[in-house]
Amino acid sequence: MNAISPVTRSLAPFEARLSGLTDPDRKAAAGALARVGLPTPHIEAWHYTNLRALAGRVFSAPVQGVDEKAAKKALDALLTEENGLAALPRLVLVNGQFSPSLSSDSLPEGVSFTSFAQSSDFGTQASPDREAMVALNTALAGDGVQISVKAGVQAGRIVLVSLAVGAEEDVSFHPRHTITLEEDAALSVIELTASADASASYVHNPVLLCTVAERARLTHIKIQQEATKAIHLATVYADVAPRGAYDSFTLGLGSFLSRHEVHATMHGDHAAVHVNGAQLLGDEQVGDLTSVITHGAPDCISRQTVRNVLTDKARAVFQGKVLVERVAQKTDGYQMNQALLLSPHAEIDAKPELEIYADDVRCSHGATVGALDDDQLFYLRSRGVPDARARQMLVEAFLVETVDLVEDEVAHGVLMSALEKTLAARVSAAAEQAA
Repeated sequence: MNAISPVTRSLAPFEARLSGLTDPDRKAAAGALARVGLPTPHIEAWHYTNLRALAGRVFSAPVQGVDEKAAKKALDALLTEENGLAALPRLVLVNGQFSPSLSSDSLPEGVSFTSFAQSSDFGTQASPDREAMVALNTALAGDGVQISVKAGVQAGRIVLVSLAVGAEEDVSFHPRHTITLEEDAALSVIELTASADASASYVHNPVLLCTVAERARLTHIKIQQEATKAIHLATVYADVAPRGAYDSFTLGLGSFLSRHEVHATMHGDHAAVHVNGAQLLGDEQVGDLTSVITHGAPDCISRQTVRNVLTDKARAVFQGKVLVERVAQKTDGYQMNQALLLSPHAEIDAKPELEIYADDVRCSHGATVGALDDDQLFYLRSRGVPDARARQMLVEAFLVETVDLVEDEVAHGVLMSALEKTLAARVSAAAEQAA
């Protein structure tokens, strides 16, 4: 009897879909994945995040055709007049497939769009040979959005929505997105990931490729609100030219297991990269924010501020690496991760990292972990503020400092609205535990 190798066993959740590929790029990605298997904690980059939740399950492709009424209801709940998103142009995917009926008929002038299914252009930024989840995406990508902004166009805001609808059984979707800004262009993308069914079971494994030309600016705001049984594994690549900027913020609220991984590279002088974020997790959620920011040119700036609030048995992971190449003199890099633990069972694993080969740089990094300040709680309660409300006020103040890094007013408002809805429930549960 032939033994089943660990690699073969790790690919079992997707093996049926990987076996019938014919496209050369997809076959090559599947081959790379077959050589290494899905990530395990033995791999340094995945040391703190275990994909054992995939074991013993088979994730099929979503069925064709969805409940349009359920999708429209979920979309209307996300895009409201109150949060300002209902009036913005939008591109919507349902179960990884672009939905023309739920998307806007037109986009701002100077912005072009095609679906990935029409072009199947994988680009050159991603590294399926080195990143297993990118290889899985490359092999199984069915659709996605490809957005391009012409030179000099100030394109305003576009909402990118990914909905899971009718995913009662184990399914997976792997959208492939591309955003390209030509010289002096600007665009803000507000990305929302959510489910029409709070108990749906699925894997959402998107890859986003961003190219920012000279003096262009891409603002990327993401709110992850997947279903409680979902697994969200996202990878972002951002290449930034001289004097260009990639400014991002990720808010992690949903899913049982999530990972948002950013690879950002500054290729020209005076480029800037901001990779900020926050996570508010409870129950037994695991949320991983991982980044590799590469300074590949002189006089560039990077900023990364991440804050985590954890209740119950939740666990957060922060891995932030700043790589400064020898040519990148006059680099200015800052990185800070802070965590607030509202339960004795909550956990944070932090791994800030600097790798510097230039000798004229200003770089710093740090990490702090703590609980709510008893003196601040006492002060608020002595002024008649109920305990649960006092805790909520302190947690909100902790997180708002990070959200305030988002300059776009609409995006800032959407982030605060999503945060407040989750915050009250999480802090109330933590207060009951503390009582």
